[in-house]
Amino acid sequence: MYEFLENNSMYVVLIVVLIIWTGISFFLFYTENKINKLEKKVDELKIKEGSHE
Repeated sequence: MYEFLENNSMYVVLIVVLIIWTGISFFLFYTENKINKLEKKVDELKIKEGSHE
C-alpha cells in the first residue's frame, strides 16, 4: 500500500484535492439553499407587516 502511494503520489494529491473541492461545493450549495429559505421567510414577514397597516 505504501509503495502504491509513493509511486502514484500525484494521483493521491489529485484525489484528495477533488474530495476537498466536492465538500466545499456541497457546503456552498447547502448554505445557498438555507439563505434562499430565510430570504423567503423575511419577504413573507414584510408582506404580513405591510398588510396590517
